[in-house]
Amino acid sequence: MSGHSTYNPTSGFGKWMDARLPIARLMHDSFVSYPVPRNLNAFYTFGGILMIMLVSQIITGVVIAMHYVPDANTAFESVHLLRRDVSYGGTLQSWHAVGASMFFFAVYIHIFRGLYYGSYKAPREILWILGVVIFLLMMATAFMGYVLPWGQMSFWGAQVITGFFSAIPLVGETVREYLLGGYSVGNATLNRFFSLHYLLPFMIAGIVILHVWALHVTGQTNPTGVEVKSKQDVIPFTPYATVKDALALVVFMIIMAYFTFYLPDYLGHADNYIPANSNVTPAHIVPEWYFLPFYAILRAIDFNIGIPFTEIVLIDSKLGGVLAMFGSIAILFFVPWLDTSSVRSSNYRPTYKVFFWLFVVNSIFLGYLGSRPAAGIWIPLMKGSTFLYFAHFLLVMPLLGWLEKPLPRPASITDAVLGKEGKETAAAPAAAE
Repeated sequence: MSGHSTYNPTSGFGKWMDARLPIARLMHDSFVSYPVPRNLNAFYTFGGILMIMLVSQIITGVVIAMHYVPDANTAFESVHLLRRDVSYGGTLQSWHAVGASMFFFAVYIHIFRGLYYGSYKAPREILWILGVVIFLLMMATAFMGYVLPWGQMSFWGAQVITGFFSAIPLVGETVREYLLGGYSVGNATLNRFFSLHYLLPFMIAGIVILHVWALHVTGQTNPTGVEVKSKQDVIPFTPYATVKDALALVVFMIIMAYFTFYLPDYLGHADNYIPANSNVTPAHIVPEWYFLPFYAILRAIDFNIGIPFTEIVLIDSKLGGVLAMFGSIAILFFVPWLDTSSVRSSNYRPTYKVFFWLFVVNSIFLGYLGSRPAAGIWIPLMKGSTFLYFAHFLLVMPLLGWLEKPLPRPASITDAVLGKEGKETAAAPAAAE
């Protein structure tokens, strides 16, 4: 899609460097002359925002690590010493903490955008899978980072979540002991989580490079779902997409700065400002907001699965909850093959569009349910919402691909920009989709 390189070094040093290590050529071809579809909207800016956020989290995390003490006796105090006694330490810690929430906010929009516009369809399956791997590593990094302040919710969150690993047959208890560094949450746990929390962002950065590479090989999707067919369909990344991404980044950073400077503790839990105490259990243990949908799915399975009319249990409720929680993420890997429709963009799938927005609402509702106690009316609501979550992938996507009649699509991206919509030729769908 990118064609031949247009980079032309003018200085003697530039020509010498380009012949030996063409970094400038790589940057120019990737972020200046790289052609992008001319009809990209604001939802396509979050990929760039996420790259900036990753760099921001790594830089602030490295600086915070210089002041943090991964010891169960002093970890809590070291965080608050950073906030009180280190110059700009409070701002630094708040930026890092708020940044985690903003990071997940952006990645959820990025995922929903990919689902809406069919960014997972061929030939972009590897691109999508790499994105899901990044999402998994983000969740692991965020969970371990949440434990490091060593407050009440950090301590008991680690106790509850790692406890679910013991439900996995054969290897579960071993995995849990390895994570904890023993038989209970303690100093060894804190050291292990600190090491992994420091390491994983660099692994994420490596996979992000692969993700961007895969994107540049296949090219970006666009709101029409039609592939690029001519030079008229594309524009250079710089200045057009650069300016749009920069504007979105400024708006995003204003929102993040507001929380950092005026509401730095708003997205956290009050109990996490109390030192960890293994003898006092919080009234209601909840993870950070970005884990709440999966926490609701975990708690929705409160029943055993066995052979009917016998007392033989094949999967107990604890294991069932763990399988459901991990399955809710693992199912994303198979989305490119679960969606059987030949039409990429939901803009031209009126029935699927309705189900997609129901899925979005249900996902948000799952997050709300994750913050509620596992009792009373909340239990059946968790079960129903969990069923709808899996039904979207296992029933709606495969069946609608066969049953739905899509709307006429434009023959090219240029026609879509100019408002010319019509039925594609018989050969066009195969080439475009």
